[in-house]
Amino acid sequence: MNKKLWINVVMAVLVAGLFLTTSCAKKTVVSDASTIEDQAGAETAAEAAAEAEAQRKAEAERIRQQELEARKASEQALEQARQQAAKTRFLHKNIHFAFDSSELSSEAKDLLKQKAQWLKQNPNVSVTIQGHCDERGTIEYNLALGERRANAVKNYLQDLGIGAFRLDTVSYGEERPLDPGQTEAAYAKNRRAQFVLK
Repeated sequence: MNKKLWINVVMAVLVAGLFLTTSCAKKTVVSDASTIEDQAGAETAAEAAAEAEAQRKAEAERIRQQELEARKASEQALEQARQQAAKTRFLHKNIHFAFDSSELSSEAKDLLKQKAQWLKQNPNVSVTIQGHCDERGTIEYNLALGERRANAVKNYLQDLGIGAFRLDTVSYGEERPLDPGQTEAAYAKNRRAQFVLK
């Protein structure tokens, strides 16, 4: 009987050992499977985070490019407005003369220096300088005086470095008054050299 007891004890130990081994193996397998799932989940989360970061950077770069383009367009528009304003000043500021004179005043010379600067900045521009007079005097005399005025302006611009090939002159005498009035203020407006782009 003793021997039977020993066999039963040994069998019980073996069954218990087998049971423990089987249950431990199962736990390990379950543990390994959950670790693989956890790792896959972590990798997926890392990939999603990397993709989100890449999208954020791409969006930030797109916004930066849009801002640069908008700033460039704004600067170009501002520069065009400046150029247009300078062109308008060039065309609409006339050179005025004293009665029966083709001499350039100091004010006229200062204005011509500004006009010469604009012409230097715009080397492809050529102009016609129109000489005008008030209505006093004969038609022939005023045509000759208008020509002297236009030539005085042309010569001064040439002295400032503007090529003669860019400057034409024409005299209209009293034919094209700015102010048709017969007052000294009207006459003063009409005694002028005026610029027209060719």
